[in-house]
Amino acid sequence: MRMIRVLFFAFAVLNANAQSLLKPGDNSINKNAIRNVHFEMAYFSVSGGETLEIGSFDVAINTNEKTVSVFTKIISPKGNSIWADTSIADIATLKPIYRSSNNSEKQYHIKYGNAIEGYYYDKRSNKGHQVKDNKNGGFFDSFIYPYLLGALPLTSGYKAILPVYEYKPGTTNNISNTRITEVKSSMHKSNITGEHAVWQVSVFEEGTNVKCEYYIDKESRKLWKVDMLASNGKKYLLVDKELDYNPFTVTFDKEQTYKMVTAGSGTISGQIYARDNENTTKGGIAILNVNKKQYAPRGTTVILIPYTDYFKEWIALNEKLRKKGQAVPLAKEAAACIKQTSVYDNDGNFEFTNLMPGNYYLFTEFGYTHTFSRTDIVGYTDTYINGLFQGTTANTEVNRYKTSAAATLKKIVTINKEGEKVNVKLKKTL
Repeated sequence: MRMIRVLFFAFAVLNANAQSLLKPGDNSINKNAIRNVHFEMAYFSVSGGETLEIGSFDVAINTNEKTVSVFTKIISPKGNSIWADTSIADIATLKPIYRSSNNSEKQYHIKYGNAIEGYYYDKRSNKGHQVKDNKNGGFFDSFIYPYLLGALPLTSGYKAILPVYEYKPGTTNNISNTRITEVKSSMHKSNITGEHAVWQVSVFEEGTNVKCEYYIDKESRKLWKVDMLASNGKKYLLVDKELDYNPFTVTFDKEQTYKMVTAGSGTISGQIYARDNENTTKGGIAILNVNKKQYAPRGTTVILIPYTDYFKEWIALNEKLRKKGQAVPLAKEAAACIKQTSVYDNDGNFEFTNLMPGNYYLFTEFGYTHTFSRTDIVGYTDTYINGLFQGTTANTEVNRYKTSAAATLKKIVTINKEGEKVNVKLKKTL
């Protein structure tokens, strides 16, 4: 038993020694891989295999001859920032220079130098204090390291230890190790650009007890996805929205497009419904549609898109990629020019206002109950006269049935002159 313990201890020591200790200025870090980039990641909570989007993670990395700055914001679904961090480091060594953080619980800023100095304010207790820590080097800022992983010499089996600093009030030692415990080949499948070969980088933060799986593109070193397991057992997921993806050949004119949907006096109104125009016969059985017209229910969303050359190309690209299970995202400035309204009554009526002359693409979809009656044969009666067989007649009964159905409707509508009111029937004929 003692020999087993000795062998196990020796294996643990060898395994620990296999991890490279990285500090600012390490020559294995490829500074050229750190580039100016701005991206946004969808932020999800994960529970029981289901994901719920709780916001987005906005990241901007700016570099110059002296520094690399990482600005991050957690943005709520309402569009307001609820957490903002700034981390600045020396571009040559990645030694930290400055850090600030602002969220609902705290606000602080610190400067790194011969000592760490700054100010910390606790919003819950409404108390603040000066920060003074005599630590002066040999570590990275805790908030910048995730965006430096792509600059490391990643390969299968790579391991490393990164000392990081995170200020915590009342703590005497704010330096802890972040361990890259495993690197292996994997794949990331994007709904927009398909499959990408990635390094799956497993990371354990000793200071927070958080485990993360980073998925980093092998070629571009783009960060595609992050799986997080918090110390309390909760799971989170970050996925790049690929807002930088631009397959368009047409330039988007934000000013003119936005005017189309806000600066006019034209109106598009109408009615939405699905309709079966014909009765059918199947296998000699008559099928009669009972409720021919099914109106879109109150609250159904209706989308109006300015049918410019840019949006024509976007619609065509999505039609093409839909067969592959992919889609082309819209930049925020383009999405801001799309209007939506709701059906406001039980007869499928909707209305758009303030429209300039031009072409518009209407789109909506809704579910409904399709009710029909069918004549079913329930048996046969043979007829005899004086013992002679005269023939057979079918015994029938009429039954009513209901099935769930869905309608997807789209239409191009034109406003020819200022102030024109256009009324349309947006219908699906089955």
